[in-house]
Amino acid sequence: PVCRRKATTSMLPLRRVLLARRLPLPSQSAEALMLARHRGAAGGWARTLCAKAEAKPEAAAEPAADAAEAEAAPGTSEGTDGDAARVAELEAQLSELDEQLKAKHDQVLRALAEADNARRRAAIDVENASKFSVGGFAKDLLDVADNLGRAADAVPAELRDSEEAPVLKNLYEGVVLVDTVLHKVFSKHGLTKIEPLGEKFDPNFHNAMFEAPDPTKEPGTVMHVASPGYVMHDRCLRAAGVGVVQKPA
Repeated sequence: PVCRRKATTSMLPLRRVLLARRLPLPSQSAEALMLARHRGAAGGWARTLCAKAEAKPEAAAEPAADAAEAEAAPGTSEGTDGDAARVAELEAQLSELDEQLKAKHDQVLRALAEADNARRRAAIDVENASKFSVGGFAKDLLDVADNLGRAADAVPAELRDSEEAPVLKNLYEGVVLVDTVLHKVFSKHGLTKIEPLGEKFDPNFHNAMFEAPDPTKEPGTVMHVASPGYVMHDRCLRAAGVGVVQKPA
């Protein structure tokens, strides 16, 4: 504020001092010269104060800026390091979660596969139970079918249609009818009669009871059927008792 005000001076104090000491007063020209010098000195002193006042904020601003930069630099470095560490931590967590997701996905797939296999096994078991639930009962009836067949075969061929023995004829027709109806019931429930005469021997469906040479047939061919076999839904319920052509020595 000193540099912004005009330096005001007055000769009144100097005149009072001269009058008090009874000294002669200076002339007007001398007063003007003294006033000019005084004003010049006061102006120089004011300009010096203004220059110093203006220089102090600039000088103080430079260290403050340097200090701010010095404080900001470590803070920036620490902030960058902290961000990098946080990013690394998040990446590690993401990788761990990704591994857990893969493990859970694999577990879900395995569980679905096991459930699908269980459903398939259950469906197969239900189907087999439906198909072969009467297997034991049907197997017991095979002896009845065999006996009916033997009874029909016991009637001589010439008497089956002969009018000389109508009772035997009617009995034969009744046995054949019962045997036919019984085999229809077997077929209705998936039970099929097999008579493999002339076929190749199959150990899955045939039971070799004997072997005999036969030059007219290939070795391993079924040449005789002692008892017919039965198959229920492609499962052998009873193997057919057969005789097989022997291999030549």
